[in-house]
Amino acid sequence: MGLVISFWILAAICILAALGVIFLRNVFRAALSLILCFLMVAGLYITLSADFLAAVQILVYVGAISVLIILAIMMTREVQRGSPSNRLQIPAFIVAILLLEVLVLTLLKTPWQIATTPPLAPTTTALATRLFGEGGFILPVEIAAVLILSAILGAIVLAREK
Repeated sequence: MGLVISFWILAAICILAALGVIFLRNVFRAALSLILCFLMVAGLYITLSADFLAAVQILVYVGAISVLIILAIMMTREVQRGSPSNRLQIPAFIVAILLLEVLVLTLLKTPWQIATTPPLAPTTTALATRLFGEGGFILPVEIAAVLILSAILGAIVLAREK
């Protein structure tokens, strides 16, 4: 029962964070909301017993993609102004509503098969064990991440106006 409650709490926070990405005018805050959304998706994977997908979600999206987005925002001038208004807002809203309708109809009309017992073995695969297990490549990946972060910080210092 606790797993179901945590799933719905994570899902609600994920939806609120996604709405924050859409409606926040400050681009930096929208990027932080996107990071929160990525973390909540990783939490949803954990509640669904998909440990490897959660680890990949955190490493790839929260770690790499979010850092690239924040770097691009920091290198851009006039971040505080936010996104200019667009004349395609109404057609985009109509397309989003139609997509939502298709997704809801698919969700309601599909006969979902629900497993009655949880998986017996962990969901980690041989790839996860090889990458993150004993003698794996996690230390070189972490060292590369620190080197890339220091290069990004150096680029920001060099590119910043005096």
